[in-house]
Amino acid sequence: MRSLSPQYRGVLPILGAILAIVMLASIRFGAVPIAVADMSGALRGMFGNRATLSLDQRIFLEIRLPRAILTAMVGASLAVGGALMQALFRNPIVEPGLVGTSAGAAFGAALYFVLGASLKVHLGSWTLPLAACAGGALSTWLVFRLSDAHRTGRTSVVALLLTGIAINALFLSGVGFLSYIARDPQARSITFWNLGTLSGASWSSVMIVGTSTILCTIASLRHAQPLNALMLGEEEAGYLGVDVRRLKAMVLLVNVVMVAVATAFTGVIAFVGLVVPHLLRLLRGADNRFLILGGALLGGIILGLADLVARLLLAPAELPIGIVTSVVGVPVFLLLLRQRRYYFL
Repeated sequence: MRSLSPQYRGVLPILGAILAIVMLASIRFGAVPIAVADMSGALRGMFGNRATLSLDQRIFLEIRLPRAILTAMVGASLAVGGALMQALFRNPIVEPGLVGTSAGAAFGAALYFVLGASLKVHLGSWTLPLAACAGGALSTWLVFRLSDAHRTGRTSVVALLLTGIAINALFLSGVGFLSYIARDPQARSITFWNLGTLSGASWSSVMIVGTSTILCTIASLRHAQPLNALMLGEEEAGYLGVDVRRLKAMVLLVNVVMVAVATAFTGVIAFVGLVVPHLLRLLRGADNRFLILGGALLGGIILGLADLVARLLLAPAELPIGIVTSVVGVPVFLLLLRQRRYYFL
């Protein structure tokens, strides 16, 4: 892969530095402020006898640090997924949530919450991510096939969005039905899912989501150049040697895996995949390599800031993070719809 142009390379270190600052602030501030000395002391004693650590140091190691890392990974997954979908369909208002991936993943997880015990399906910590991936894959495949998005032409974008709305409604109604028949603990889990939360962060979830995010981001970068060619049109990309049908299948697979695994541990967090690529395009970044790398960093920044707001606004209570991202994302989405250059929608 050829290196990025200087205008892109200069932005990425800045985004990386901002992400580090946001993660540090996310760890430092909360219902219980953590001093920097406690952080360094906890890191020194991380592999020793944890019984000697203070309460603040244990909070740092067992709650704040995994939560900050998970937030960055989930934000990266959602942003990269949004960049992939927008590049694939050559439209800046497409995101994983609009094509059914998030709703399908929520349905798969809700199905596991309600029926997993009776079906005796248990694969350890991988059970929930696999259930979410299956639901996300099914919903995305339905949208892709029923909208005829595999065909050429701009009308496929209209059909994609309209079919996505219908499939979203179908799977969300399934989630509602499962919530209705669920017992109280199960219904509570599904409710938190629909609102989005990072309160369940743990080192096991960090390992699973981190593995998915890193591997899928690498896979996304491998398809960045063909996606750049696809921006010229499907026929033109074919003339340049791109197997468009295979490219669509691979990009959809990567999107489903990374978004569904992230959603499995945090619930539905809307609009991150929509807002982040658009903000990067405002920096004149049309290269999909930049959108993927920059999206991974900026997605972590935005979700980290949203998590800070969610934890500090009503402290010591915690606001569901999906509410915060929706409050920001809805105006941006409506602004995009009103711009004339998207008249074909």
